[in-house]
Amino acid sequence: MRYLSTRGEAQERPFCEILLEGLAPDGGLYLPESYPRIDAATLARWRPLSYPDLAYEVLSLYIDDIPAADLRALVRRTYTAEVFGDARITPLQPLAPGLALLRLSNGPTLAFKDVAMQLLGALFEYQLGRLKQELNILGATSGDTGSAAEYAMRGRRGIRVFMLSPHGRMSPFQQAQMFSLADPNIHNLAIEGVFDDCQDIVKAVSADLDFKRRFSIGTVNSINWARLLAQVVYYFAGYFQATTRDDEVVDFTVPSGNFGNVCAGHVARTMGLPIGRLAVATNENDVLDEFFRTGTYRVRGSAETHETSSPSMDIGKASNFERFVFDLVGRDPARIRALFGDAVARDGGFTLDAAEAARLPGFGFVSGRSTHADRLATIRHCRQQHGVLIDPHTADGLKVALERRRAGVPMLVLETALPAKFEATIAEAVGFAPPRPPGTEGLEQLPRRFEVLPADAQRVKRYIADHCAA
Repeated sequence: MRYLSTRGEAQERPFCEILLEGLAPDGGLYLPESYPRIDAATLARWRPLSYPDLAYEVLSLYIDDIPAADLRALVRRTYTAEVFGDARITPLQPLAPGLALLRLSNGPTLAFKDVAMQLLGALFEYQLGRLKQELNILGATSGDTGSAAEYAMRGRRGIRVFMLSPHGRMSPFQQAQMFSLADPNIHNLAIEGVFDDCQDIVKAVSADLDFKRRFSIGTVNSINWARLLAQVVYYFAGYFQATTRDDEVVDFTVPSGNFGNVCAGHVARTMGLPIGRLAVATNENDVLDEFFRTGTYRVRGSAETHETSSPSMDIGKASNFERFVFDLVGRDPARIRALFGDAVARDGGFTLDAAEAARLPGFGFVSGRSTHADRLATIRHCRQQHGVLIDPHTADGLKVALERRRAGVPMLVLETALPAKFEATIAEAVGFAPPRPPGTEGLEQLPRRFEVLPADAQRVKRYIADHCAA
């Protein structure tokens, strides 16, 4: 299996080379040269597998430069009941007939990012050990990626983490999870701006190829293909839990800001998993909803990016969206360069042409939008009707799922985090604070270690240079 860049100018490379790199040298995102196709016989064979064994089967289709025994051992060490609190790793929680949550918040930081990030940490450490190299990870977070990455990478040999977050824009719990870590290989940088400013800095640093090579810069954001690949697995796991036959169709609703989580669903669907629809749920920052309704992708600037009660989705530029559009336009890198390299940079967006717009429905996407009032009402409804307390992002997903349900087709809503991470919003919705998981009591009172920096890529580069060996 070789990997190519969406912008077509980078050399095709094997998995282990792109694992540590993230963004391609031409500014594009890596994708496999083709998606493996899964037939009914394979689905039947995979159905009874444990989560670690299912993960191995999916990953091994894309990773052929790690010995099979090593890959299987890595996966089995990662996906354990001890780490995720449940041997199923991503258990299904029924709410009503034909409606369920896929629980993805069982990991160390109580958010769906752990499912992929724990594997990414193991893969990084394994590959760096083989190469006898070190890696400086540069990431951006709107809330949950940062803590998931830091908890996955803390204490790992040969790895330092430099995590950018929008100063003052995360929930108190999210901030405390990150900033309270005292591990010397973890560096938290609070950027004076919004998430998209952090994301732009990561891309700018990655685009400086000399700096990137000199300081061995890698990424853990969902622009890293390995992280997105790990997320593909739980679509299969959710499907098998929700069905009894391998020809049944299932719909998924995915709360989304950066398009990474739902892009994994697109990959699973393209592979042949019987997904009917992928419903994209946004908050007030509705870039993706607008696109799927109108065919126009319009980036929001910092001033237009709303600060909401589902802060992990406060994103005005969906970085993973380029991967889907690459497939939509027939994998034409020249068209991607024109859309993302030119039109987005010059005009702040683009509109699909008639032929592209005509192809869009064939990919199974629908969308919807949620507001603060909607998520409060959905949190209350879910607790009153089903006895289940959900976080604000999952509420965005459930609200859209209820609008997009189809008779006779199971709808699975991807849960994103535990409600404890968003105490103020939960209390506003139901009148009491959500329960704290063991070990998180008093988290916000712990000492914090972070640095505030302006939204300036050069300042971030200076910080990295000052805090790591070249």
